[in-house]
Amino acid sequence: MSETALAAAAASTAGPAETHAGTRTAAPSLIARDRGLVWHPYAPLDGPDPYAVTGASGVRLRLQAADGKRFEAVDAMSSWWSAIHGYRHPVLDEAVRRQTEQFSHVMFGGLTHEPAVRLAEQLVELAPEPLEHVFFADSGSVSVEVALKLAVQYQAAVGRPGRQQFLALRGGYHGDTFAAMSVCDPVDGMHTAFPGLVAQQRFLPRPPAARLNNDGGLVADASEVSGWIAELEEAAARHAGELAGIIVEPVLQGAGGMYSYAPECLQALRRVADEHGLLLIFDEIATGFGRTGRLFASAWAGVAPDVMCVGKALTGGYLTLAALLCSREVAAAITASEFRALLHGPTFMANPLACAVATASLELLESADWRKQVQQVQQGLSAALAPAAGLASVRDVRVLGAVGVVQLDGPVDIPALTRAALEHGVWVRPFRDLIYTMPPYISSAQDISAIGAGITAAIAGMHG
Repeated sequence: MSETALAAAAASTAGPAETHAGTRTAAPSLIARDRGLVWHPYAPLDGPDPYAVTGASGVRLRLQAADGKRFEAVDAMSSWWSAIHGYRHPVLDEAVRRQTEQFSHVMFGGLTHEPAVRLAEQLVELAPEPLEHVFFADSGSVSVEVALKLAVQYQAAVGRPGRQQFLALRGGYHGDTFAAMSVCDPVDGMHTAFPGLVAQQRFLPRPPAARLNNDGGLVADASEVSGWIAELEEAAARHAGELAGIIVEPVLQGAGGMYSYAPECLQALRRVADEHGLLLIFDEIATGFGRTGRLFASAWAGVAPDVMCVGKALTGGYLTLAALLCSREVAAAITASEFRALLHGPTFMANPLACAVATASLELLESADWRKQVQQVQQGLSAALAPAAGLASVRDVRVLGAVGVVQLDGPVDIPALTRAALEHGVWVRPFRDLIYTMPPYISSAQDISAIGAGITAAIAGMHG
């Protein structure tokens, strides 16, 4: 770093600075230092100013805006669906502290350690049969990359090397890396920004929409489901010789629109995958660990995949970590193949700190009775968001587990609505035509009521 850059960096972290004339000037704020320097997700360098986080505890964030105004807000987003136990949880803090006293990181090549093995044992115990083997990845997107690699390696191992494409769903989202991006929605995703680089895949229409009924079931129109299954069967039969597998987000499509669909479609996917020798991959990165009201969303249909990806809530939002689980049959085929190994190996694979806090998070999930927590959140969101249905700009209000969605009749004014919700004590991050919430499981009835009231008031003020 140059002397000029070092001096600027030092000045930016100091308090009021003294000029050559002896007068004092205010040091640039954190937001001013960020502006034009740091890219934020899906935002230009000269985009709207972010909010500075000055603290986080429980389900609340302390924020400061560029104009200096300070907010304390209920985090309705669980930091993109990961902080299910909230912030500064003493159990998770202690897990990190204990592990740092031993070692924070070691390579996983040729070495192993207790946090990784313990976490793998937990995941296999929790996951649906027959998932028995674990591969740790850096992030959810990377775990999807590895799952797609695994499917192609598997097909080659069983004598079908020409099978290298995937069948995916319109409206799906699986990450931003290249292979993951290729199985995201081909129109609403980022395919057109990278012509020639994104692999060509096969896509099915979105499955029919489903909603919770009074008995707690997730139901859809039976004739629409039958029609969709017929399209699935026809597409799989036509392209089976090219396909390595099928990849879907089970029951709930997240970033593709917070869209719930019929569990019967998962049952049909399982049957069709078996008929044509395809690996069925469930992306449970957003839906896993209780978010939809089931530990894994696949349980809504009572089916198990050949490969499952998990992430986000895995560490309770403390550190980035994801995992891929696969069946004994799939693992055996890889082990007997030419390469014998799954061809991936991140530097921070099975990072001990991340594994240790993930183990603590999974133990906390069970001891805190996540089922009861998520049911209470679901009931609270259903009541708290109901008034939004009466607004002129609102097209739909829906709830599934600890997920609440308000869909408008047009695009959301994101910066304005974000600020409006903050003025009512709620942090949300809308996108497209959706204002949604995935609050921490520990949110109280008062927190959930505040989320619903804040979202409704913000929409009423901005969109009517």
